[in-house]
Amino acid sequence: MNNSNQKTFDLAIIGGGPGGVAAGVYAARKQLKTVFITKDWNGQSSVSEGVENWIGDIKIPGLDLSKKLENHLKAYAGDVLDIHEGEWVKEVKYKEKSKEGKRKDEDGGGDSFIVTTDKGSYLARTVLVTSGSSRRKLEVPGADHLEHKGLTYCASCDGPLFSNQDVAVVGGGNAGFEAASQLLAYCKSVTLLSRSDYKADPGTVDAVLANPKMKAVKGAIPKEVLGEKFVSGFTYTDSATQKDVTLNVTGIFVEIGSIPNTDFIKDAVTLDQFNRIPVDAKNQRTATAGIWAAGDVTDGLFHQNNIAAGDAVKALEDIYLYLKAK
Repeated sequence: MNNSNQKTFDLAIIGGGPGGVAAGVYAARKQLKTVFITKDWNGQSSVSEGVENWIGDIKIPGLDLSKKLENHLKAYAGDVLDIHEGEWVKEVKYKEKSKEGKRKDEDGGGDSFIVTTDKGSYLARTVLVTSGSSRRKLEVPGADHLEHKGLTYCASCDGPLFSNQDVAVVGGGNAGFEAASQLLAYCKSVTLLSRSDYKADPGTVDAVLANPKMKAVKGAIPKEVLGEKFVSGFTYTDSATQKDVTLNVTGIFVEIGSIPNTDFIKDAVTLDQFNRIPVDAKNQRTATAGIWAAGDVTDGLFHQNNIAAGDAVKALEDIYLYLKAK
């Protein structure tokens, strides 16, 4: 691939969610020549009927939030900010080393990385990864049909919609118990279903199970989501008795993990055992000089829209200092 005549950007931002947009706005305001690459603008919250924890909006449909973020960034599009939507990144790698064995940025030059997409390639001195993650879906009959109709993947987004209702949480890790904790503030009852022993912190488990509205079941294998237009129940198999049990619930919150979107970056940064990108929480730097990451794609303890935006701004401030020091 010949990159000799390509424009070199100060920064490549990968991902069009809250983190990427926040960084893009800051980059444009700081006059960093930035290429912004996103497949679309629909983050995980775009499926929510009402996001109630995005600061500045008491309640906003997820798709409306995505559109507001898109419009905000596009207001800065121009000579400094080059937006490429409808593209997905295939690979990020170092630019070819010089004869002296150094990358050009190490010997006073500028080009550091080649970002290759399905439509072309871009040269950038630094890279910020904000590509997020994808929720691991519940794969049982009825789950696809009733998604967003009582079955949801975001307790913090949709919990208040189930006020005074009986609901179930699928997942026995920290995310499952934290979701249950949030739901107990709104719901009539919460039943948590775990395939095996609980994987959450013991303190969290004890605190949640102490609530009289809470019940938890180990060895519960999901079998079917019930309902026509909306969720009316959930069936699981008790692994000890091999008998099916049906819960009369109107809401099902799935917390069985997520899959970070890191496949394209795996050869450029170190990933942990869950394919997340470890970062320095002070500045969001990865172990690879010149690459930062923010949001759900990282090994951060908490993953939410507001946190992704804040961490991306933190990364951008550090990127700006890094570039100006060159």
